[in-house]
Formats: sequence, structure tokens, C-alpha cells
Amino acid sequence: MAKFPKAEPQVQSLIHEIISGLEAHSDIFPNPPVNAKDLEKMLNTYVASFETAKDKQAEASHAIDIKNENLEAAVDAAKQILRYAENATGSDDAKLKYLGWGGRRPASALEAPGQTRSLEAPRQGAGWIFLDWKAPNQGGKVAAYKVQRREEGTQDWIDVGTAIETELTLSGQPSGKQFVFRVVAINKAGEGEPSKGVLAVL
Repeated sequence: MAKFPKAEPQVQSLIHEIISGLEAHSDIFPNPPVNAKDLEKMLNTYVASFETAKDKQAEASHAIDIKNENLEAAVDAAKQILRYAENATGSDDAKLKYLGWGGRRPASALEAPGQTRSLEAPRQGAGWIFLDWKAPNQGGKVAAYKVQRREEGTQDWIDVGTAIETELTLSGQPSGKQFVFRVVAINKAGEGEPSKGVLAVL
């Protein structure tokens, strides 16, 4: 058995066919529960209300556009006033509160990074070494890492490489000597505490 349509255009089309069929074949359908003329009136009432709804929807859409334009104009004006007030008061919070506003927050000072963690040397060979580590979990944002080396038994650290990521392969290192390597996180505010050293013979 056919299913009654759900979409309005299909419903409207079916009702038109029902009306036409009832009028053309009254011998087959002599006593329908709703006659063709009454059904046609109902359909016409629906069509009129549909057109009204479309008009109202268009009006509502236009009204929303006008509302949004008016809000945008008010927001722009309010921002201009607040910028003026910030300049006029030197961003004085106490005075700006009269307008329900607060001064601009001063830029937070950048901290130096914390200590680089978990330095390891999982691979090495004659004149080269691969180092990896973990970023600090405290302090300011890291901009780069400085890798340093000292010969075992001395206290003189020298810079031997820099890295953006948390790993680095150093090549061209002296062979046959014991070295201690460490990593220091750096940014514009300064240097973090060096990592613990790792000992290697290249």
C-alpha cells in the first residue's frame, strides 16, 4: 500500500489529485467523508497561511538583519568610547569602573625556562653522539636548547650545539676522550637550570 507523503509539496500535489478524482468519479466515490469542495477550501486555506508564513519569515529575517546592524553600530561606538576612556585616564581601573570597564592588563613578564629533564644518550659512535631529553615542566616557554660539553675532570663547559626540538645529533666531536654533556633551555628572559649531565666516551 502506498504511503502518505510527508513533504508539503507532495502532500499538496496529492490533495489536488484527490479533489480532481472525487469530482471526476463521483459514481465510484459517491459519499466521501469529506467532499471535494470542502477539501479544496481546506487546501486554499493552507496555501494562504503558507504564503503568510513566508512573508512573516522574510520580515523576521529582515528584522534580524536590521537588529544585527544596529548592534554592530552600538558595539563600535562603545569600543571607541572605551578606547578614549583608557587614553584619558591612563587605563586607571578605578576611573574606568565608572563605565563598567577595566584597564588593560599589563603584559606578563616572560620567565626564564625551568630545568631540562631526562637527558639521555641512547646512541653514540666514533666522534658523534645522539642526545634526547624532555622539556622543562616549569618556567617560561622554551625558545631553544643549548647543548654544552666539558671534558671529564674539568669544570669548563663549552657550547657545542643548539636545537629547537628535544633531540640533537652532535658530530665532529673529539674521539677517545670522556665527556660530560648537558642541555640548557633558553628564551629571551634567560637560561634555565642545566640538565643533569650524561657521561660518554666517543
